[in-house]
Amino acid sequence: MCIAGILGLGAALLWRHPSPPVDLATGTYLSPRRELADFSLIDQRGQAFGSRELRGHWSMLFFGYTNCPDFCPATLATLAAMEKRMRASGAPVRPQVVFMSVDAKRDTPQQLAKYVPYFDPEFVGVTAADQPTIEAVARKLGVGVIIEPKSDGSYTVDHSGAIFVLDPDGKLAAILTGPFTADALQADFQRIASGRG
Repeated sequence: MCIAGILGLGAALLWRHPSPPVDLATGTYLSPRRELADFSLIDQRGQAFGSRELRGHWSMLFFGYTNCPDFCPATLATLAAMEKRMRASGAPVRPQVVFMSVDAKRDTPQQLAKYVPYFDPEFVGVTAADQPTIEAVARKLGVGVIIEPKSDGSYTVDHSGAIFVLDPDGKLAAILTGPFTADALQADFQRIASGRG
């Protein structure tokens, strides 16, 4: 979790603006918003997923992997709680939540199709055919991915714990680095979407 936090902080510092016009509890508002370079991945249905799928609505993008022991499921559960609260309150604008795997070898579309809906049936899971493709997309967002081999032949993947908020034009609007609660995420998302501090 410490490494995830450090990597998330690094991403926020990379994109940081000296005087954000919107004050957030969990991260950094970006002004001006940043264009996201085109990319091509695969969603949990086996369909192409790229920058086009991030347009027309707000999105919250989170990097992780299905074998992650603690940080990833905890963050996904918090995002699911946020979504549940927003549905219950009739929020006029809700984000699409995208779980982007950093473990292409193990996280096939079939694996994501079993894992991601457990948290919320509307969440989208994306992966790639190979690890270099995933890492190239991560680098575009300033996210480091480090594979750590274990003595039993398996491995863990260190990655950013940040949540990236993208606006309906597919531009990066904020980087949230935590600590995360459903209340704080909902409040920050609403500030970002409305452009108010």
